[in-house]
Amino acid sequence: MDDLDSRLIDLFAAEPRIGVLEASRRLGVARGTVQARLDRLSSSSVVIGWGPELSPEALGFPVMAFLTLEIRQGSGHNAIARHLAAIPEVLEAYTITGAGDMWARVVARSNADLQRVIDQVLADRGIERSTTVIALAAQIEHRVLPLARAAVTPG
Repeated sequence: MDDLDSRLIDLFAAEPRIGVLEASRRLGVARGTVQARLDRLSSSSVVIGWGPELSPEALGFPVMAFLTLEIRQGSGHNAIARHLAAIPEVLEAYTITGAGDMWARVVARSNADLQRVIDQVLADRGIERSTTVIALAAQIEHRVLPLARAAVTPG
């Protein structure tokens, strides 16, 4: 990552629908340079998606919770992950260290609906128990841009 990569990422993060030609004009570099940089950032998996970011709240899922799951010995994390992937309200799941074995971020239409989601999660016999924490307010939304800026190596 260099300064041009960082500026390019910032520009596309702020205006995802901007074209390569307009990006090159704004950054003061050739169109081919912008395209080559975008291709490299994609092929090296620095940029992992170009799709729209969706708001669960605007889709009708304003309740967010974090589940810490304890997995039955021998059940396997991959089998549990497949089960969780089949539940649309599960947004993310990670194998973790510490008090639990797996962490999942889920959304629901209401607190009562959250119980339905939790019941779906717990329907897999490989999950022994779960602890749920409901998010009250987002203080820092998911972000990566500050990390990308910090990763810039001086030219």
